[in-house]
Amino acid sequence: MKLHINKVLKRKKSIVFGIVILPILYSCNSVQKEYSHPYQDPGIPVEKRVASLLDLMTVEEKIMQLDMFWGREVANMDGHEAVSFSLEKTRLAMGTTGIGSVHDLYPLSSEISNQIQKYAVEETRLGIPVLFIEEGLHGYCGLGSTSFPIPLQLAAAWDTALVKQVGRAIATDTRCHGTSMILAPVLGLARDPRWGRVEETFGEDPYLSAMNAVAIVRGMQGDTLSEHNTVIAEPKHFAVHSVPEAGSNIAPVYMGEREARNSFLFPFEKAVKIGKAKGIMAAYHELDGIPCVHNKWLLTDLLRDEWGFSGFVLADLGSIRMTVNSHRTVTDTAEAMAKTLKAGLNMQFYDFKHLSFKASVLEALEKNMLTEKDLNNAVADILRVKFLLGLFEDPYIDPALRENIFHSQESQKLALKAAQQGIVLLKNDNNVLPLTDNYKKIALIGSLAESRYLGGYTNPADKGISILDALKQRAPDSYEINYEKGYGSGTDNSELITKAVALAKRSDVAVVVLGENVEVVGEGKDRAKLDLDENQMSLIRAIKETGKPVVVVFFNGRPLTINWVSENIPAIIEAWFGGEKGGLAVADILLGNVNPSGKLPVSFPRSVGQVPFYYNHKPSSKHIYVDEKNTPLYAFGHGLSYTKFEYSDLKLSEEVITPDGSVEVNVKIKNTGDVAGTEVVQLYIRDKISSVTTPVKSLRGFQRIVLKPGEEGTVAFKLGFEELALWNSEMNREVEEGEFTIMVGSASDDIRLETALWVKNN
Repeated sequence: MKLHINKVLKRKKSIVFGIVILPILYSCNSVQKEYSHPYQDPGIPVEKRVASLLDLMTVEEKIMQLDMFWGREVANMDGHEAVSFSLEKTRLAMGTTGIGSVHDLYPLSSEISNQIQKYAVEETRLGIPVLFIEEGLHGYCGLGSTSFPIPLQLAAAWDTALVKQVGRAIATDTRCHGTSMILAPVLGLARDPRWGRVEETFGEDPYLSAMNAVAIVRGMQGDTLSEHNTVIAEPKHFAVHSVPEAGSNIAPVYMGEREARNSFLFPFEKAVKIGKAKGIMAAYHELDGIPCVHNKWLLTDLLRDEWGFSGFVLADLGSIRMTVNSHRTVTDTAEAMAKTLKAGLNMQFYDFKHLSFKASVLEALEKNMLTEKDLNNAVADILRVKFLLGLFEDPYIDPALRENIFHSQESQKLALKAAQQGIVLLKNDNNVLPLTDNYKKIALIGSLAESRYLGGYTNPADKGISILDALKQRAPDSYEINYEKGYGSGTDNSELITKAVALAKRSDVAVVVLGENVEVVGEGKDRAKLDLDENQMSLIRAIKETGKPVVVVFFNGRPLTINWVSENIPAIIEAWFGGEKGGLAVADILLGNVNPSGKLPVSFPRSVGQVPFYYNHKPSSKHIYVDEKNTPLYAFGHGLSYTKFEYSDLKLSEEVITPDGSVEVNVKIKNTGDVAGTEVVQLYIRDKISSVTTPVKSLRGFQRIVLKPGEEGTVAFKLGFEELALWNSEMNREVEEGEFTIMVGSASDDIRLETALWVKNN
């Protein structure tokens, strides 16, 4: 896919608006172009260009760079998408000052964004390009784009190379429309499944989330941001947003700095320091009593000064306004903007109406709540990103590019592969799966089998392929696929259940699809209970009573409390929300076309009373109750295969290392089954005695290995400072002397081998 895209991108870039051709200017070694101002010269360093432009800008022009406009304010919209350019709207929005960004535009072609950009470049005083920003959590949200599995399912693949490819495909679909920044990835840790946005995360573990964060940011941003298949990535929500009080979205969070650094801040740190992310979204909530948008330690001291972040920080929608009307930490909009900009935030997100926003910043300047240096610092970060994107030299996108690379066959194949790898086989007693010739008559039951839902943050008009349609496509001609809904939205579903039971009785096997519909999962859809609803439970109990083999497929975006199903149903698949090819992936797993290899990126609790429940808890967190077990229903890292794997010969290259040393860990894996399969080998550590408390177990490496029946291979890991260090009592990061337990296994609760590593000073 990369070679194909690059070939297309190397075409001469020319933009056609009807009969008007906009020339794209290129620098040429043989021609020395003269520029009126240094900022126009691509040959000088970006920081000098930023400084040059700032010197020329009026206060009003600077303020407008900090503002975001709705797509409907610059274009003619038809629902979600911009269908045509509006010169009148654009002129009213930009005037001669220009604006910082446009969101919720989703142009049907780059011709629309090009025309908006043309106005910004040619009709404003300084010709500062506009930044188009859209959603792209697991696929660009424009109509017809490639929809990949939800991030939780991508994480379940435990394959960072795959995630990087997904990031590049999202960027490719996005940039060909003129959009050059995506509001993703979400890097919160999924430690409270009541929270509705769990589906948007990479799971509960800091290490797994960090590795996926680096991968998708690198995929989105590429090697050069000015290429037309790259976008700015914007990790969110900064920070510690995903464990709100009571699991209720945007509620307060209480956490100390050490724990935050060890866990919730870790994925952001890696996304910035290794991935070089150029965007960050500040969160809504208060962290230890301070709204994140006003938290200077978070947005400046840590993010910029310690981690070296050089991009810009965007508010979450309305988060600055919350400091006035919810947090009540400021008296008015002027104080809100002063504290926000001084803390290190750069751009509002529909917080205040444009005139009010401008007036509040001017008032803050006049009252000395804000200095011009503060304003310049905020604007400089935005300008820097625009220069890095190449928007000053190459502001337009060839409309023909979309025809060649948008929703390409390569991207669709990648979407299917990602869905297949992210499906988790939770249980398979008596080898019910795969559905071989012994199960030719398949009863597919459950209304969710017809669902074409793609997951949260997707285009509302786009749909995937249902499990029902996919199974009919994938099953051999000799198989018989019959369907019954089983339950509906009404309270009395006895007739529907009766029909489903009758179908199951005359079939060889019943495949029942259960889970969550769109009304109970996603942003702002937090749950006090995680059980299946009564309609679904009545259905599955009735199907179980038929005595037929039963397979349950879960279609959901968060861990659920599924104790009865786990105890009574022999085969269970966690299919998540798999994007546009999710149904096909489920069919492939059911029929044995693909051997499942996914592993859980999040623990499944037995009850809400256990929440928060995650594997890498502290030693004193025992989850001991008089009415509940102290173990998860399904543990982090769990996932079965249609074959078996044997672990042996765990070896360390060194048994003793220095605090700044490293060690290689090797282990042999053998496929002892009858079919080829992929195992995800997981490496965990335990710091046995430490100056501050550390988790009972921490993931520090993982690797997929593909083996044929009887084949053996070796997996190697490296452990060094990054993997062994902790934040000590003085809040310094160090590797302490002592013993570390090194554990290798198939899941956090399925450790096959372990050994000891000692750290000692010379």
